[in-house]
Amino acid sequence: MSANLSAIFYLISGILFILALRGLSSPETSRQGNYFGIAGMTIAIVVTFLSVGNFSVGFIYILFFLLIGGSLGAFIAFRIPMTAMPELVAGFHSLVGLAAVFVAISAFLRPEAFNLGVVGDIKLASLIEMSIGAAVGAITFSGSVIAFLKLQGLMSGAPITFKGQHILNLLIGISIFILVYLLCNFQISEYFWILITVSFILGFLLIIPIGGADMPVVISMLNSYSGWAAAGIGFTLENSALIITGALVGSSGAILSYIMCKGMNRSFFNVILGGWGATADSSSENATREKKPVKNGNADDAAFLMKNASSVIIVPGYGMAVAQAQHALREMVDALKKNGVKVSYAIHPVAGRMPGHMNVLLAEANVPYDEVFELEEINNDFANCDVAYVIGANDVTNPVAKSDPQSPIYGMPILDVEKSKSVLFVKRSLSPGYAGIDNDLFYRDNTLMLFADAKKMTEEIIKGL
Repeated sequence: MSANLSAIFYLISGILFILALRGLSSPETSRQGNYFGIAGMTIAIVVTFLSVGNFSVGFIYILFFLLIGGSLGAFIAFRIPMTAMPELVAGFHSLVGLAAVFVAISAFLRPEAFNLGVVGDIKLASLIEMSIGAAVGAITFSGSVIAFLKLQGLMSGAPITFKGQHILNLLIGISIFILVYLLCNFQISEYFWILITVSFILGFLLIIPIGGADMPVVISMLNSYSGWAAAGIGFTLENSALIITGALVGSSGAILSYIMCKGMNRSFFNVILGGWGATADSSSENATREKKPVKNGNADDAAFLMKNASSVIIVPGYGMAVAQAQHALREMVDALKKNGVKVSYAIHPVAGRMPGHMNVLLAEANVPYDEVFELEEINNDFANCDVAYVIGANDVTNPVAKSDPQSPIYGMPILDVEKSKSVLFVKRSLSPGYAGIDNDLFYRDNTLMLFADAKKMTEEIIKGL
């Protein structure tokens, strides 16, 4: 296939990716958006194959490894539970970053194969592009691995900090720019390998001080990093599809991260710079805090309150995901509707462990899209709500975000659940959420705590209804 024809088809695939993002911006059009994305990627892969030019041994290798990778990806995606989706996304981000590093290494060791010059005399522009792509890819890989380990519970989700950490990160960041400069001037291979090694270390150091409460932002930010890494390598390979796709992923991930930070009252730069300026963890302070009495209820109490309510708002959180309670929740809502109760769902922008986590779970249970509302759309309705059913959400409903200036989540927009006439809070215990702070909502007079597994409690409420 000629270069001009390839460029045209790559442009078409880029347009389809843009349409995919547009479709994914709304639940009603998300399925169509996925189809656009699949079509765009199919075109990009087919054109890349045809651009090889002949059915050489290299072509067979490409097909062989594509089948292996595609089969593994499909197997993992089919087997992974929805609760582990954030970990899956973090794992896939790491592979994108690692792929960018491998391509940069290939281009550096065999530049003539990519029409970039020869070893020791690589085009300056190409060398800058591959250096940046390799550095960002390495940061993405090691950072995503740490995010995966934290999300999977294989390492502590609490911030890991040490004295002089931010100064060390700053020095490493400066050293990366110096190494890129030296590499471009002298083209000594040792500088290239040191650049990659230092970038791996920086990715590790950037993510370990970020706590579990900020993981949704980290996931979207690493997504952005992986896009910029791909775009950088796209310039090196002079591949318009990689440039377009990488730029789309990088920019959309950055915008989403900004929106998430705004929704959590976090500084965008603090998060992407590894928690720079973050407040100290308050979990130890809360551990010694005197516990107030709580009202403890059961499924019959909850069923009675909801059956006699005129309106109920469901507030899902990660506890619903862990218990896989979305299908039971839908069944409970159907029972309430038969009793003439108006039911809505309230979604906080950072509920769960990744953007849109709760929306995906509710869609899996075939919850109608017109019943699901974002924070800005439904927050005023809590004041006129009879019952708020909080199923596993914690920090996003904590009133101290509005009342305690010393709290780490102070200023974060929350769902005004406490304004409801009655609050039913399903939780296994009084343990704090990701932010490590006690939820003042537990001790309010209008709150009834339902201590149980979210799915089991919801099923018992269905029986009561």
